[in-house]
Amino acid sequence: MFTIEHLVGFLTLTALEIVLGIDNIIFVSIVTSRLPADRQQAARRLGLSLALLFRVMLLLGITWVAGLTAPLFAIAGHDVSGRDIILFGGGLFLLAKATREIHHRVEGLDVDGHDERRAPSFGSAIVQIIVLDVVFSLDSVITAVGLSQHVVVMIAAIVAAMIVMIVSSNAIAEFLHRHPTLVMLALAFLILVGFVLVLDGVGVEVSRGYVYTAMAFSVGVELLNMRRQQRIQQRRTQNATSAPERAS
Repeated sequence: MFTIEHLVGFLTLTALEIVLGIDNIIFVSIVTSRLPADRQQAARRLGLSLALLFRVMLLLGITWVAGLTAPLFAIAGHDVSGRDIILFGGGLFLLAKATREIHHRVEGLDVDGHDERRAPSFGSAIVQIIVLDVVFSLDSVITAVGLSQHVVVMIAAIVAAMIVMIVSSNAIAEFLHRHPTLVMLALAFLILVGFVLVLDGVGVEVSRGYVYTAMAFSVGVELLNMRRQQRIQQRRTQNATSAPERAS
């Protein structure tokens, strides 16, 4: 584990797992946002901890994971594997979830007590987190296997990345809560990720690099807009404070 080769592999895998886990953290933050405030943090930590357990189990069952890429049947000349079915189903679930959340926010049903949806139970939120994390885990595990042949290194990298995700999940959730426009952007990201998963499920491969580059660019633009609004508000406050002084 402490050879140069293994350490480089560990750091590389950890960085990739964190990047690939961004959409997962966004989904977790949105799913738990409608739980009672005193249970949101516990739901995020428990959901991500159980997700970590499932990822480690997938690594330990690497032979089974590799078997998921074997064709099960063919549709219109395209071989369909277990991985394709899981990605396709997960993509549809993500598309439906994100679209519904966007609809409620566009209609303003998420504020002032107008949200008529029944709040999810604690258990329901945990199940949603685990189910979607299993879908995301397939890409993570397959990527890990491609970069390292040592199970210990792969497990250590996934554990380290998940610890970072658990520690940062509360800060990310609070940041999204303070900035509603970023929540809408995050939901748009989830639609994009869901669409990519559906394409993967039908055999159309889309580079994740393009997806995450587009996400990073959009976030950068939105952060500039937020900075501009803050500066405008500061100037207005300064002008309002100095106006009486000038009048006197």
